[in-house]
Amino acid sequence: MFQKISAFFSNDSIQFLFFALAIYLLGTLIISFINRQVKDLRRRHNARKIALYTTVLMIFALAMLFWLEGIRSMAVVISIIGAGLVVALQEVILCFAGWLLIIFKRPFSVGDRIEIGAVKGDVIDVRMFQTALLEVGNWVAGDQSTGRVVHVPNSNVFKQRVFNYTKGFEFIWNEIKVVVTFESDWQKAKEIILRYASPELDKLQVRVQASIERMAKEYMIYYEKFTPIVYVKIIDHGVELTLRYLTAVRERRTTQDRISRSILEDFTNERSIKFAYPTYRIVR
Repeated sequence: MFQKISAFFSNDSIQFLFFALAIYLLGTLIISFINRQVKDLRRRHNARKIALYTTVLMIFALAMLFWLEGIRSMAVVISIIGAGLVVALQEVILCFAGWLLIIFKRPFSVGDRIEIGAVKGDVIDVRMFQTALLEVGNWVAGDQSTGRVVHVPNSNVFKQRVFNYTKGFEFIWNEIKVVVTFESDWQKAKEIILRYASPELDKLQVRVQASIERMAKEYMIYYEKFTPIVYVKIIDHGVELTLRYLTAVRERRTTQDRISRSILEDFTNERSIKFAYPTYRIVR
């Protein structure tokens, strides 16, 4: 009986399957342990990924170890088959290469808000062939979530422009446009707008300065001034006042709502300021 069992396990394929199954079960146990013990979502996700990739690499290395001699003897056949597979699986290979770029160069990572091609969203997972985004924007205004999960092929990092909203500098410039009549006191209107924009920057002052210093160490870029400013422009139906201010990426809509409400309340109490809008006259 013992001899039969020994003969059974002497087969290379059976040995490989046995050890591969053992590695797989060990990897599953480690992932289960991580899910129970690690409470921080980002750390837990990254630890799971490391455990999964390590398990796959160990099984791949084991396969090479068991079948190296067979691969050498079939070198010519494999080279012919490989050339055909490269052509047939070009997109798959490109996705894998994109995954390697994402892992090692880190143009983005889990938790970042990115825009790649026509898709914008928060990165919730990076897999070997595709990246999952929780979509923002589209039919929803103010860069807020649509609730849809979008899977983007990793090959797109070579084919499309990748915009990262949060890496290095997690703030963006936003604008609010207000149009008042030509008869309005536009200078007073400008003062009111700045009055409510400045406190928003005060809340972010320390975070903004720290982000700018970090970014300056990596890129040839530096912001000397990031205070709010109002630009004045004469248009066909009034004076356009454009507020440009700095805000956190994920707070754009809330800050715009807060500033807009305050401006509306003050303009309502000011008789010298009137909103302008296009009007039409019908002459008979």
